[in-house]
Amino acid sequence: MLLWSLLSTLVWGPGSVLILVLLLRLCVRLWHKSHLWDLQHCSTDLTGKTAVVTGANSGIGKVVAQELARRGAHVILACRSFKRGKQALAEIQAALRCNHLLLGEVDLSSMASIRGFARWLLQEYPEIHLLVNNAAVCGFPTTLTPEGLDLTFATNYIGPFLLTNLLKGALQRAGSARVVNVSSFQQTRGYIDEGHLTGAGGPLTFNQNYNCSKLLLTSFTGELARRLQGTGVTVNSVDPGVVYTEIMKHFSWPYRFLFWLVSFFIKDPKQGAVPVLYLSLAKELDGISGKYFSSSCVISPPSKAAQDPQVAQSLWNASVQLTNLDKMD
Repeated sequence: MLLWSLLSTLVWGPGSVLILVLLLRLCVRLWHKSHLWDLQHCSTDLTGKTAVVTGANSGIGKVVAQELARRGAHVILACRSFKRGKQALAEIQAALRCNHLLLGEVDLSSMASIRGFARWLLQEYPEIHLLVNNAAVCGFPTTLTPEGLDLTFATNYIGPFLLTNLLKGALQRAGSARVVNVSSFQQTRGYIDEGHLTGAGGPLTFNQNYNCSKLLLTSFTGELARRLQGTGVTVNSVDPGVVYTEIMKHFSWPYRFLFWLVSFFIKDPKQGAVPVLYLSLAKELDGISGKYFSSSCVISPPSKAAQDPQVAQSLWNASVQLTNLDKMD
């Protein structure tokens, strides 16, 4: 009995559980590495190119910005928090020992902030070769911004819609440019209701506003690609997978705790950034546009709603009216 007790303690003790967790974590890392596009074998050089990455102060956005800068691009870190953006900028500069990065302050839930950021950016960089619409929020209930938009839909969809359209001329002037929209596999659990953009629309279950906003972003990708055919600008969306980042910070602590528990078995930001970097860098994607890529870097069909051109056209028209793009000179 004593021997059995000792063996049980060794097998089920805290140390053994920790070792088991670490081994499982290592297996997850090796699996992701073997099933993802190999970033290290990509030879794309971005010297002289200009890239804009939203939400670049942490998580996937920060990893993407650092990799683009490492390849020689002039990278604009588009961040809502100037303080956190400045810290991320300093950390990337210290890691790379380079100074071709710039911090831009923009709140993607505010159309006024986006317009101000776009004006400043276009003065500095009249040609933009890569735009990564990465910034997103989740965990908010229906909350209206001062401009009358729902906070989640404004940040995750209307913000990228407006920013991309304001930078469209700069993207076209670059001759060959890419727009990468960071979507989510959760888009398959959403539905399209234009009323959601202003806090109305059909009822939403827990966190379904996030799912629906990512579906709108995916639908927008296809419609924008159709409108940009022949311009040299490609637009694609991608699911980075389940990634442990700060995006859960607005949830209650029990949800954040559960997310932390599963963090040992899901992607970290470096792994989550790989599919985004694939769409940004891979030479084999030249000319590929209007597609949705899975977290395994494979073209996959998005939700049926995101494939409906009539729905996409209607959503586009509603978004144009909300952002007053039709009244611009």
